Amino acid sequence: MLPSAAHAAPQYPGSLDYVALGDSYASAPGVPEQIDPVCARSSSNYPHLAGAQNKAHLTDVTCSGATTADLAVAQGAAPAQYAALSRRTDLVTVSIGGNDIGFSAVLRRCAALTAGAPSASPCRDQLTQGGIDQVEQSIAATAPKISQVIAEIRSRAPRAKVFMVGYPSLFPDSGVGCTSPSVPIAAGDFAYLRDKTKALNAMIARRAKLAGAKYVDTYTPTIGHDMCRPVGERWIENLAPEAPAAPAHPNAQGEQAMATAVNRALSRCGGAHRA
Repeated sequence: MLPSAAHAAPQYPGSLDYVALGDSYASAPGVPEQIDPVCARSSSNYPHLAGAQNKAHLTDVTCSGATTADLAVAQGAAPAQYAALSRRTDLVTVSIGGNDIGFSAVLRRCAALTAGAPSASPCRDQLTQGGIDQVEQSIAATAPKISQVIAEIRSRAPRAKVFMVGYPSLFPDSGVGCTSPSVPIAAGDFAYLRDKTKALNAMIARRAKLAGAKYVDTYTPTIGHDMCRPVGERWIENLAPEAPAAPAHPNAQGEQAMATAVNRALSRCGGAHRA
């Protein structure tokens, strides 16, 4: 029998009603144990870890590949993520936006261009031709969609605390790369991709603040654990993963780091438990 599309943690009397929405950085494809093959969702993703820490009743509907538009519609056999929200919801975490800007496609393009100019910046040069940064354009176009996500959550779960969870440090924060078969990114493109990750996070943080939601910084606590680090120090797998995880995604340690960041944000807001 296949696992259900939504997985609830054990319910504790009087516990907080927690709904997790989002894409693969929340669902954790490949990270053991996979509990939903439709959405590539792990029982060790950050929603499950944060939910257990806070003794929450978790409804985890995160789904790999989700965009902001996908939150409102079914993804294959998985129902619309917004359907998990209700007036009883106390807490919502959301990881979204990366698929809206096509970041996976950007990485594939960068990897394809590397062989022709491994010590240059072919991806940055192509994506900024004519003085127009295509990724920045995509980030700007996604900004109102993030605002719409928060507004939709507010309408369905008016008493919930909403936490927009940013993306971790995929590339060395120093900008110094590690071009190799497992990280096929040209030396000059690492700083560009780092900057685009930061720009996406900054946009999400701004939109969260404008809407009265909280932003969870997962970038800062994962600096030094990017895809260029060796096994054991690496919390984001490279394009040829050596730990169970999807390429360019958090492994189990990365999901734990994201959960810790969420818990810290909850603590700063006076705790997560239902009053």
